[in-house]
Amino acid sequence: MRMRRLAAPILLFFFCLIPCANADIVKVDVNTRLIENFKVGSDEDVFGHLQFLGGLELSSDNDLLGAMSAIRLTADRSTFIGVADTGHWYGGNIKRDDNGRLSGIASFEIAPMLNEEGKYSTAKWNLDAEGLVIKDEYIYVSFERNSRIEGYKLANPMQSAAVKSLPVQIPKREFRRNGGLEAIAKSQVDSPLEGAIVAFSERSVNTEGDLFAAIIDGTEPGVFFVKRNPPYNITDADFLPNGDLLLLERRFSIARGIGMRIRRIDVSTIKKDATVDGDILIDVGSGYQIDNMEGMSITTNDQGEVFITLISDDNHSFLQRNLMLEFKLLQQ
Repeated sequence: MRMRRLAAPILLFFFCLIPCANADIVKVDVNTRLIENFKVGSDEDVFGHLQFLGGLELSSDNDLLGAMSAIRLTADRSTFIGVADTGHWYGGNIKRDDNGRLSGIASFEIAPMLNEEGKYSTAKWNLDAEGLVIKDEYIYVSFERNSRIEGYKLANPMQSAAVKSLPVQIPKREFRRNGGLEAIAKSQVDSPLEGAIVAFSERSVNTEGDLFAAIIDGTEPGVFFVKRNPPYNITDADFLPNGDLLLLERRFSIARGIGMRIRRIDVSTIKKDATVDGDILIDVGSGYQIDNMEGMSITTNDQGEVFITLISDDNHSFLQRNLMLEFKLLQQ
């Protein structure tokens, strides 16, 4: 999804992170380390159809930092908001150098997500937030274990209780344990999907072994399928300015370690009952600066260049890292 430019008043409230009685918002000091080379030991910067622009490794003395599973940047690429699979919002500002490359993080804040009663649940199965989209006056979040899509007020998401929900479309019986709704994205208004929200399961498959997905709203909602290529699983999704879909996918095994790839899907193929597949833009594994890559946000600049920002989920493990990586799409 390319985020439309938001009006200044909305942006002001969108990131107005003021503590309130129901949601304690915590300011977190984040330390960053520059990642200048994507491939370890090499100054190469082109990988598949992407150019690596730089990255950051994030750390903090505050244990709240981590588990980041989705992210969305504002149109000017200076501010972000996201969700963690511990049931928390996070947000902050991006510092950039004179060349527009990542240089640091400022004003980082974290707050618990509130249910429809305005309370924070401590039940992990009910707060496994994985995906995030912005549509109209709401931020919609997809949850994996108790698979659902809930909407929060865009004006103040960190203080908002869940105020509405969207139909998932995929039958509940089809969701596999810990493999339910993972990614959610909003299509372009001028594309064949006409701005509809689309959602993807992580490891829930049909009898042919293809992943369940769904057009959630719009004029033709319904279930479709994504060709699964084991051992990869979908972790996030977003739409390009031309309407096509990008899927962020991850693999992990003891033998091969961690891997990451991005697949491009022709938007014209996404329709009810279809099975879709696409070209691989990048596919990397051990020897590259990646971790458990979970979140993706697509933005553009005034020159029409397309940027892909990725974040990783460290699972609050000392063996993993919180990474923010940025690429430019070379194939428009």
